[in-house]
Amino acid sequence: MSQKLIIANWKMNPQTQKEADKIFSGILLSVKNIKNTSVVVCPPSLFIGNLKKNNKILIGAQNVSGFSDGAYTGEISAKMLKDKNITYSIVGHSESRASGDSNELINKKINLLLKNKLNIVLCIGEKERDHNGFYLSFIKKQLHECLAGISKSQIKNIVIAYEPIWAIGVDALREADVSEFIEMSIFIKKIIGDMYDVKTAHDIGILYGGSVHPENAESFLIEGRASGLLVGRDSLNAKKFSKILICADKIK
Repeated sequence: MSQKLIIANWKMNPQTQKEADKIFSGILLSVKNIKNTSVVVCPPSLFIGNLKKNNKILIGAQNVSGFSDGAYTGEISAKMLKDKNITYSIVGHSESRASGDSNELINKKINLLLKNKLNIVLCIGEKERDHNGFYLSFIKKQLHECLAGISKSQIKNIVIAYEPIWAIGVDALREADVSEFIEMSIFIKKIIGDMYDVKTAHDIGILYGGSVHPENAESFLIEGRASGLLVGRDSLNAKKFSKILICADKIK
């Protein structure tokens, strides 16, 4: 990836359009001088069509239906996202997986997003990191099943976000460190290389997501050589998110 990719995942926040506009305006001010970083904001679906359009921030979706249309109450299709000029969609986030998204369903979502020419942020991550290394098999299975049938030409529209479940949310055991991300990044590239080829593995973007904040962003981007970051809580604070963007933008 030629530029760092920083993605804001607002989850089910904020609670009003007024609050969403305020946060978005704050982020918009912070990106005026950003030149080497791509910025994507993924708000709740109700706010997707209402945030002010501009050429500095792309709008993404937090999830998508595994079906193209039909009687699926509450679902949003890939074609609907395309119609709203959405450019990215997150799939496989740990919270979506906890709600029932299987690898097979995520694969269906990826195929529908590709069909509608949207870019995909595929989240993967293990629940626990055991001393025997079984978590590596868990990650390998996620990649194989989520990317089943995806061609080499299609995967260029996919970035992978590694989010260790044990390091995120209110029940987080601790934050992941850079060495753990480096290990996983190398492993992911090995799996992608085995599935496709060395060039594809080299080119694929790998983001880090998991309790990202201004104090650890630089380490993951510089020492960990992450292609970007998937930011949760701190993306709702324009000042904190701005610090992360500035950090990413100064890295060549």
